[in-house]
Amino acid sequence: TPPFLAGPQIVLSVYGPDFFGHDVVRGYGAVHVPFTPGRHRRTIAMFVPESTSRLQQFTSWLTGRRPEFTDPRVVAQGEGREVTRVRSQGFVTVSFNVM
Repeated sequence: TPPFLAGPQIVLSVYGPDFFGHDVVRGYGAVHVPFTPGRHRRTIAMFVPESTSRLQQFTSWLTGRRPEFTDPRVVAQGEGREVTRVRSQGFVTVSFNVM
């Protein structure tokens, strides 16, 4: 489906402190906004990008800097994500009240 036919989406970027107190990404996720009137609940699977090599993983741990997406469209479109290593990172539940 072309992106303009899929409808609007909400992209989530969740951040929180790590062991060293650095503010790091805890997860990314996206959900389509429902069109039909009423109350809607959506559970969003969250994920985080991972380093591709052991050296990068160690450096990330040492510096407290984790890999992050710089463009939220990567999360919304999903294009190019199939070549990005990601790890599941829980769920977020969102409620919509559509009029």
